[in-house]
Amino acid sequence: MNYIQQAYKGNNNFLNYLAAIIIITIGWQVLGMIPFMLVVSAHTNDITELLEASKDTFTSLGIDKNLYLFVMLLMFVFGLISLLFAVVKIHKRPIVSLVTSRKKIDWNRVFYGFILWFGITLATILINYSLSPENYIWNFKAIPFFILVIVSIVMMPIQTSFEELLFRGYFMQGLGVVFKNAFVPLFVTSIIFGLLHIFNPEYDKLGPLVMVYYIGTGFLFGITTLMDEGTELSLGMHAANNIVAAIFVTTNWVVLQTDALLLDISEPNISFEMVLPVFVIYPLVLFVLSKKYGWTNWKHHLFGSIEKPELITETSE
Repeated sequence: MNYIQQAYKGNNNFLNYLAAIIIITIGWQVLGMIPFMLVVSAHTNDITELLEASKDTFTSLGIDKNLYLFVMLLMFVFGLISLLFAVVKIHKRPIVSLVTSRKKIDWNRVFYGFILWFGITLATILINYSLSPENYIWNFKAIPFFILVIVSIVMMPIQTSFEELLFRGYFMQGLGVVFKNAFVPLFVTSIIFGLLHIFNPEYDKLGPLVMVYYIGTGFLFGITTLMDEGTELSLGMHAANNIVAAIFVTTNWVVLQTDALLLDISEPNISFEMVLPVFVIYPLVLFVLSKKYGWTNWKHHLFGSIEKPELITETSE
C-alpha cells in the first residue's frame, strides 16, 4: 500500500469526514482561540482592539512577544489533538497511517529533513546579511531570546506537524480516496495551503506574488510526501523553516514578530530569498532527497491512480 492508500485502513464515508472536520475546526479555531482571547482581553476591554490584536497589533496592547507567540502556537496543540482524535475515534485507523506508509514513523527521516532545511534557510539568511548588512539591526536580548528559543523548539514542531498532517496527511489521503489519483490531492492541498497565507500580513505588504513562495512550498512538501511515501521529511523541513524564521530574523510586518537575533529594517519587497527557493533551491532539494532515498517512478507517484487494496495489511518499509 502506498501512502494515500493508508486511508483505506479506516472508515471513509462522507459523514465520517464531515464529523472529523467539524471536530478539528472546533478544536483548532474555537477551543484553541480561548487562551489567546483570554490573554488579549486581559490587556483591553475594547472589542475593536481585541479584533485588531489578531492582525499583529498586539504590541500596542503591551503583550509580551513570547507570551503572544506561545498562545498563538497553543491553538495548534488543540488542532493536533483534535486531528488525531478524529483519525483514531471517527475513522478508526492508527495514527501511524496518517504519518507514513511504513510500519512505524522513521524518525531518522524527520531529523534529516530538519537538518537539511535548517542548513539551507540559515545559509540563505547569512548570504542575505552579508550582501546587505545595512538592512539589519542586531536585536539580541538575552532573557527574551532564550525564552523564544525554548518556546520555538517546544511549540513550533507541534504547529508545523498539525499543518503537515492536516494538509499532506488527512486532506491529501482523503482527496486521493475521493478522486482515485495522486495529482488532484497534491494540486488541491498545495494551492489551499498557499492561499491560507493570504491572511498573513506578508500578503498585504508584498502583494499576490508572495503566493508563488507559499504555494511553491506547498508543492515541495506535497511532492516530498508522495515520493517518499510518508510525511516524515516534510515534518522535519517545515519545523526547521518556522524555527529558523522565529529565532534568527524578524521584521515589524511579518506574522512571526519575535525577539529574534536580527531585525530586518529593509522595505518590504519580493526578494531573492522568496522567489529563488521555488525555482532553484526546491528542485535541488528534491534532487538531493531523491538520490539519498532512491526515489524512482515519479510519474506513478505523482500522477498514478489510487485504488482500494483488495487486502488491507500493514506495509513494510
